[in-house]
Amino acid sequence: MTTLPIIFRDGHLFVESDGWLWLFDTGAPASFGESNKITLDAQCFRLSNGYMGLSASTLSQFTGVECRGLIGADILGKFDHLLDVPSGTVTISTGDLEHTGKTLPLSEFMGIPILTARIASSDYRMFFDTGAQISYFQEDTITDFPSAGTITDFYPGIGQFQTDTHQLQVGLGDCAFTLRCGTLPGLLGATLMMAGTSGIIGNQIMENRVIGYFPRRNVLCL
Repeated sequence: MTTLPIIFRDGHLFVESDGWLWLFDTGAPASFGESNKITLDAQCFRLSNGYMGLSASTLSQFTGVECRGLIGADILGKFDHLLDVPSGTVTISTGDLEHTGKTLPLSEFMGIPILTARIASSDYRMFFDTGAQISYFQEDTITDFPSAGTITDFYPGIGQFQTDTHQLQVGLGDCAFTLRCGTLPGLLGATLMMAGTSGIIGNQIMENRVIGYFPRRNVLCL
């Protein structure tokens, strides 16, 4: 078991390892970095230098934060995680960690976790993506919700894009959130449909609480 600093900066979630920041991204299938390896909880993982057009350099540019690379689902899926953003720590373990909060079941697609969200009295399958600074909802009804302005975001293989956002009331189990949601550009939105999902729940849900992310057991605890 290892406890590392975790930093929520400019809408993005980073873990600090060996003095370097790495984007903590459950929504990315593959990890990469400026260095060719990273060690977490005494396990060493080999890294490529990029993924679908993203490198450590472009990632730093898009997030506005200098970082060493991205830790994605291929590595995160091997551990239990207790993410305490208010206290600035993440505990990572190859053993089972515990959390006393509400339990949500997860499924997955290409290693990326999927949960069920309730929006306007209907249930939707959504990716849980800690690399997303806002959430996304691909249904036309998004325009029925209050406008929240325009934001610039990015995604591997797509690069940067702009989206109009809205404030949505979202239920995850017994927990209620007000989330800023946009819509993804055409090709990326179509990829969601291939996975049978309607959007993305981003890292806003983590700002004010401790979350247990246990991908090996297909569980998220709020």
